[in-house]
Amino acid sequence: MKACGLIVEYNPFHNGHLHHLNQSRLLSNAECMIAVMSGNFLQRGEPAIVDKWARSKMALSQGVDLVIELPYPYAVQHSEYFSQGAVTILNKLHADYLCFGSEHGDIEEFIRMEKWIHSNEETYKQVLKKHLNDGLSYPMAHEKAHKDIGPKGETLDLTKPNNILGRQYVRQILEQNTSMMPLTIPRIHNNYHDNEINGPIASATSIRNELIRNNNWNDSMKASVPSSTEQIMNDYYEETKTWHLWELYFPLLINRILTSNRKDLQAIHGIKEGLENRIYQAAEKADSYTDFIQRVKTKRYTWTSIQRIFTHILTNTTKDEMLQLRKQEPEVRILGMNQTGRAYLHYLKSKELEFTLYTSSKSPYRYQDHVRRINHAYYSILSTNIRRQKSLQEFQSPIIYT
Repeated sequence: MKACGLIVEYNPFHNGHLHHLNQSRLLSNAECMIAVMSGNFLQRGEPAIVDKWARSKMALSQGVDLVIELPYPYAVQHSEYFSQGAVTILNKLHADYLCFGSEHGDIEEFIRMEKWIHSNEETYKQVLKKHLNDGLSYPMAHEKAHKDIGPKGETLDLTKPNNILGRQYVRQILEQNTSMMPLTIPRIHNNYHDNEINGPIASATSIRNELIRNNNWNDSMKASVPSSTEQIMNDYYEETKTWHLWELYFPLLINRILTSNRKDLQAIHGIKEGLENRIYQAAEKADSYTDFIQRVKTKRYTWTSIQRIFTHILTNTTKDEMLQLRKQEPEVRILGMNQTGRAYLHYLKSKELEFTLYTSSKSPYRYQDHVRRINHAYYSILSTNIRRQKSLQEFQSPIIYT
């Protein structure tokens, strides 16, 4: 039984995601589509607009067969760790293919570039370190290093977000020496960061922005998502009376910072070089979440990297804890499946798997304590009864979509 992996966030699931899903199925000719999906906090350090259970339902409703959670220690990370965790999970699940969307759209160039970097690794690392020491952000340092010493004539633009992730996916496939075959399809009609809806294929950013502005589904929004996404989003809002937006967590974040001492802040994952002092001083003056980010970010610490640090502060995730959680390979936690997904899991049993498939966060799930804190942080903006109800989902069985 062939399987194709997708590495996703679905924040929310839209027509572009449906195009990616359908094209991946055609390109791979796979019988089972596996989505490895970030949980309640995302790669760019943002809370998902609705929780992972709602987003799993969206995926299953449109033909994803098996939804697996990418654990927080990999999900809220820069592209290298994000891709490492996701590719490791897909490799454990014996996925035959990994298909990703990219601005470039040509898999051969991704493979050529990674093979070149591998054969020139020491030189590349030295140049990369130099640019990091010069104060460039991690993605910009990679782009500069590639331009400085990379092979001539390549057109892979490493300033584009999906190319950056795609390059890391291919790197992990090669480094982990898997039999998985990488595939890519070109993104169509929109850019990742587009703020406005300009047609039926729109970015998740533009859909979220429109939803936040209107708090209702207008015609352009409805045309950009499957009807099930609209329904599931509406159901979530009707139950919780909110979307999960950073601005709503701002008072909680400020309180966490100003009631911590500098040593506690210094221990948080991602904080280094005295950044705790800059964060503390900014927290005393900021009057909104956006203002807070603007006061903290620098050329070295981008908006995204600061958001990730804020997420780690909110969830009280320390450097030592993150190191411990990543010492072993990521656990495989099932969020949802349909009948094809169940059949694939049954097929995997014949492979004599050397790892545990978890169907809840109950012990001995290694991330159990951390998941409890993540839930408290994520659902903290909800009313008490709804917060308790949502948190209990961690200990229930996966969604079975029929």
